[in-house]
Amino acid sequence: MVASLTPLPVIGVPVRASTLDGIDSLLSIVQMPRGVPVATVAVNNATNAGLLAVRMLGVGDADLLARMNQYQEDTRDYVLTKAEKLRKDGWEAYLNQ
Repeated sequence: MVASLTPLPVIGVPVRASTLDGIDSLLSIVQMPRGVPVATVAVNNATNAGLLAVRMLGVGDADLLARMNQYQEDTRDYVLTKAEKLRKDGWEAYLNQ
């Protein structure tokens, strides 16, 4: 695995590619030997891997950190808007829009 070849942080993204639904990929990442750390996200969740990378880079980059903060605020607002629509209209109307 590439994590053993680099001193840089590595984020593993397990891929659903077999009959085991990605669990085999997940296990191959999380069972790296001691001394070979790998951050891991959910199966087929490259989006979260990218967001984690931005957060890691944001430690040393104020612009990235500010943009990550904005993304989180926008996401929160989007979810709260959807939740309010669901509360107001009910789940059937929400799903049939």
